[in-house]
Amino acid sequence: LEMLAPAPARPVPAPEGVSFEQIKPDLDRYRDLFTRVGSLDWLWHGRLKMNEADLQAILSDPKVAIYTLRLDGQDEALLELDFRQDGACQLAYFGLTANLIGSGAGRFMMNQAISLAWAQDITRFHVDTCTMDSPQALPFYIRSGFTPCAQQIEVRDDPRLDGILPRSAAPHVPIFD
Repeated sequence: LEMLAPAPARPVPAPEGVSFEQIKPDLDRYRDLFTRVGSLDWLWHGRLKMNEADLQAILSDPKVAIYTLRLDGQDEALLELDFRQDGACQLAYFGLTANLIGSGAGRFMMNQAISLAWAQDITRFHVDTCTMDSPQALPFYIRSGFTPCAQQIEVRDDPRLDGILPRSAAPHVPIFD
């Protein structure tokens, strides 16, 4: 999906007790947040199988910005904006833990993402999603102003079978041994 101009604002306040913060996480903090937001429910695994040097290079890159929503001193959301392609911003990761789903935090964080992306010199803001993502993701991105621009089929190994994620992750997705 892509956005070729800033979407009209759909302002909402931050949920009570939630703060939006840019972070420079170390590997452990990042992997913990990545896992709690997307791995156990949605089988996010790409960053978990990366070696430390490659992941650290992304986390340290000045063209990659990482944000979270904090609640009671705990990171509860992941927003990763990747500006490494000239003139574009990729919404690399966007998600909330169960503690914030349904609170309005997703809309609040998307508003921040759109504002931050378009504050840079870009002509395209884009995001990839897939059938393994939350069923709410695609309609949410479209309501946020993204439009579908491509579709493709990708086949990947199940991260529960190679030990990257526990077999108990994403119980709604069948495992084929």
